[in-house]
Amino acid sequence: MLRCVHLARRVNIGPLSAAVASTQAAHYRSYSSLSNNKTSHRNGYSELHRKPTSANNNSLQLKRAFSDDASSEDSPMNQPREAMHYDVVIVGGGPAGLSAAIRLKQLSSEKGIDLSVCVLEKGSEVGSHILSGNVFDPKALEELLSHNEDGGDKWTDALFESQDSHATPVSEDAFLVLTESGGSYQIPNMLLPSQLHNDGNYIISLSKLARYLGEMAEGLGVEIYPGFAADEVIYSDDQTSVRGVATKDMGIGKEGEAKDTFERGVELLGRQTLFAEGARGSCSETVISKYNLRQEGGASNQHYGLGIKEVWEIPEENFKPGFVQHTLGYPLQSSVTDKVYGGSFLYHQEPNLVLCGLVVGLDYENPYLNPYKEFQRWKTHPAIKSHLEGGTCIQYGARVLNEGGYHSLPKLTFPGGMLLGCSAGFLNAVKIKGSHCAIQSGAIAAESVYNSLASGEDAEEKTVASTGEIDSEETPVEVTQYAESMEKSWVYDELKEVRNCHEAFSRWGVGGGLIYTGIAAHITKGKEPWTLPTPVGNNAGESKTDSKATKPAKDFQPIDYPAPDGIMTFDLLTNLQRSGTYHDDDQPSHLRIKPELAHIPESTSLQVYAAPESRFCPAGVYEYVDEKLVINAQNCIHCKCCSIKMPDEYIDWSVPEGGGGPQYQVM
Repeated sequence: MLRCVHLARRVNIGPLSAAVASTQAAHYRSYSSLSNNKTSHRNGYSELHRKPTSANNNSLQLKRAFSDDASSEDSPMNQPREAMHYDVVIVGGGPAGLSAAIRLKQLSSEKGIDLSVCVLEKGSEVGSHILSGNVFDPKALEELLSHNEDGGDKWTDALFESQDSHATPVSEDAFLVLTESGGSYQIPNMLLPSQLHNDGNYIISLSKLARYLGEMAEGLGVEIYPGFAADEVIYSDDQTSVRGVATKDMGIGKEGEAKDTFERGVELLGRQTLFAEGARGSCSETVISKYNLRQEGGASNQHYGLGIKEVWEIPEENFKPGFVQHTLGYPLQSSVTDKVYGGSFLYHQEPNLVLCGLVVGLDYENPYLNPYKEFQRWKTHPAIKSHLEGGTCIQYGARVLNEGGYHSLPKLTFPGGMLLGCSAGFLNAVKIKGSHCAIQSGAIAAESVYNSLASGEDAEEKTVASTGEIDSEETPVEVTQYAESMEKSWVYDELKEVRNCHEAFSRWGVGGGLIYTGIAAHITKGKEPWTLPTPVGNNAGESKTDSKATKPAKDFQPIDYPAPDGIMTFDLLTNLQRSGTYHDDDQPSHLRIKPELAHIPESTSLQVYAAPESRFCPAGVYEYVDEKLVINAQNCIHCKCCSIKMPDEYIDWSVPEGGGGPQYQVM
């Protein structure tokens, strides 16, 4: 039975190292015990909202390769699911989803017509799956919080009071080009694009900010369900509109049998469903594909980068509060013609933390490239090592991010729902920021949805907040105002200004990309009368994807990476422990080879590309033993890289049982 989860489970921490270690240990337990601790606070809506529906009614059934037990009509896996009705269902408890929830409740208070709002989050708690750089542009957050009674102008103090986490003002901004010999050259700030300037920005933990927003949303009346993963999109009978999502069945054994702990998933039905899962969200991608939203929006394929990050505690004498450093060059680029798109970040956050990481564009060609080992090698450069010496790594993680920008934005709306934040692709790769765009998209989505659902004759009488259920005669609408408002927003202005920059790097390498970006930032400012289209893939007639960018191993030499020293650099499995990743071993793998591509791992990936998945995965999920693929799904940190970079995209990434995955605390 799905239960509401109260987010006010603040962890009071002393030394961060001890807190992270304690949190990681606490999560190494069965999810059933976590679920048993959840309490309900539905204020009378529990029975009102829960109406059993047929398991086959208005939904796409999962094609499960389960045991014979699952095929029986008497199997608990084929029993009807309960349904819970809301005005708005939001999938994803990150910045975009929580901002939408907060704005909807702000408008409910301002306008006097209440909408019921639910947020579904697959992490064990809000923020546990959130990872970002993060130098934070506060303009969207400050605008959102300006609608609160306190005006929200002291959000930095409120964040610290809520999460014991500092928002450190940027005090120094440096952009370096690193050389393989250990040298570095600083690019003068006056030559950098204005979007790279960080005056007025803050260094934060985005996972902590998400927790803070979650507490705020709950205080406004939003129902938040962490630990329950949206597994399936529910459509209308005629498949023309989205009605909501269903959570994943829990308590299924590795062989597909229902265990004693089995609980059927629950349908969360909404008059509008907002998908805010982040980059490459599984439900979002399903909807994009079903309704051809990329084609309808005239968009190119989305391109991605893999961001790998560590958080260090460092000695006070090495700490420079507010220091921000980005780099190009070593180890990804050794000449101006190198086409590997990517760079690094290093930020000093109070009280004594260094947030550091490497982003590697997944359109790289060399199958021998290992992003994790490139990151470890990067830390040995003198310009980086000097910041970390004497310190302790306390957390590790990775996540893909959108890099396609303006050209890759799909159609944002469809009957019954819309795409928010990084589910749509609102990340500015040149600015190296996306959280501000995600928050703004959430707020604009909320305003559009509220105007649609709370306007017109008898609007209040039609709300689920008033009646407890969706009117069976109501047809889901497409809220096109959202897309129209986004196109007029500063989010689109930002993305349009740098719309050709990523492709310039892909075509002409780091040198040509920097020159073009400089011209776009200082002269044309996005007004150039041309577009650099995404080129075709390796084979004529193919549309380029990051998967198709990989070239055969015969064209390259294996890369010899140095062994980790255990002090500055670490082997992957040691670092993986710092992510707090946990999955119940006794469940079906959430990483499945697509049946029609079952031959790809051994015949193509291994033979043609020398098994790139054994190198690009930042969690050691994929390995070949005696030339047979082994999938260690329990290691997965939900970065989504495998669903993007696999040869022919042969992996179907689905959600595991809710609550599984990383347990990020300070990312």
